Amino acid sequence: MRPDFNLAAFVLAAGARTPDKTALEVIGGPRWSYAALTRDILGTATGLAARTAPGDMVLLRLGNTPDFPIAYLAALAVGRVPIPTSAALTEAEISAMCAGLPIALVLQDPDVARPPRLPVLDVTELRALRDLPPAAYDLGDAERLGYLVFTSGTSGTARAVAHAHRAILGRQMMMQGWYGLSAADRVLHAGAFNWTYTLGTGLMDPWTAGATALIPAPGTPAAELPQVLAQTEASIFAAAPGVYRQLLRGDMPALPHLRHGLSAGEKLPEATREAWDAATGTPIFEAYGMSECSTFISGCPDRPAAPGTLGTPQPGRRVAILGPDGPVPPGTQGIIAVHRSDPGLMLRYEGAPEETAARFQGDWFLTGDMGVQTPSGDIRYEGRGDDMMNAGGFRVSPLEVEAALAGAPGLIAAACAEVTVKSDTSVIAAFYTAAAPLDEAGLQAYVAPKLARYKQPRLYVHVPDLPTGANGKILRRALRERYP
Repeated sequence: MRPDFNLAAFVLAAGARTPDKTALEVIGGPRWSYAALTRDILGTATGLAARTAPGDMVLLRLGNTPDFPIAYLAALAVGRVPIPTSAALTEAEISAMCAGLPIALVLQDPDVARPPRLPVLDVTELRALRDLPPAAYDLGDAERLGYLVFTSGTSGTARAVAHAHRAILGRQMMMQGWYGLSAADRVLHAGAFNWTYTLGTGLMDPWTAGATALIPAPGTPAAELPQVLAQTEASIFAAAPGVYRQLLRGDMPALPHLRHGLSAGEKLPEATREAWDAATGTPIFEAYGMSECSTFISGCPDRPAAPGTLGTPQPGRRVAILGPDGPVPPGTQGIIAVHRSDPGLMLRYEGAPEETAARFQGDWFLTGDMGVQTPSGDIRYEGRGDDMMNAGGFRVSPLEVEAALAGAPGLIAAACAEVTVKSDTSVIAAFYTAAAPLDEAGLQAYVAPKLARYKQPRLYVHVPDLPTGANGKILRRALRERYP
């Protein structure tokens, strides 16, 4: 693996050839040329280097502003370890997630909750660092620790996923294997800066290709996005399936510059794909991935996914469907797995060697999701192999939500599951036992301080009992089947 590598340097290299081109445009707000973006990142890097030591962990508690990607790449540029996190997390959540991590500095927006008793650099001070002289890139082994992201596990505890600087090399397989991306593209992503989907697909990947990244202004309603797409002449649109559904509820203007859409985060319903194609005349290319390995199966302009499938492994990926004894033949259901040689695969779960080892079967990383490979090589998604729930593209553990509900006045027991409320919409539901139905507003108020909004149940269902197996464990599949 390369010994003189830096993730941030790799991302910004293409832009150095077109310094005056727009790299980032916040719709209705500021814009950065590649020269300005690189200047702000490397100036910020100088300031971070003066306040921390090489290898130090830097927690990003920033809002949906350009401060987020600038700080993220600045930390990587000088060999610090950024930890991007959602601004929606409460103080209790982020404190629990970060417990045990040696965080040296918190980059802090005052409107975003943070763990107490940690050194803080306020966002105003952070912005002032941009005017400092540029830092030199910290070059080193591409295998060294680059950054951490959090994912929820079946234990209900968020796990820190450690990625190497080489992770950006794994994303190169997505350029043509999913995006069909070139320097001429203008990519509009509907997500917040602090969502890893936006950070990768919406920002870093367009910059790596020398393209232009477009981000809606914070708070832009989904209903306005069609007009934003038209006004900005976006050629590629990226969003979670739920955003596509919201856009399709209104009128769609002519979008002559749009080539296609991208979808990830949760399974894209075929009805949504077909409705988008009918409304815009453009396809949506879906990708499958996870925090541990980003996306590695997808359809793309050169090879659209076969109907009812996720698509094929991207060129250069080694993907298999595994049974107990290894890869199974086409047509046989098994666990979707990616080979440990994939440059986009995580290094480890930080501080959890046993959990890391448990995710491997020989040289294969087990996603926990079930699939079937067709004779043509496409992979059909068969559902999650565990009880993880999906809330707008974020994986949520039912145990975490159940723990937040525990102790609610009048509640005896609760179990959570993802349920389908319409053919193309699913939500988190809390099934509970109590002497009588409880006030839903009261239950919502009880969990609000404990859970980010996207983790909170949208349905509260009073039931006479919770289904359990012979070992006493909750049968969440039975809950899903019982609803409505």
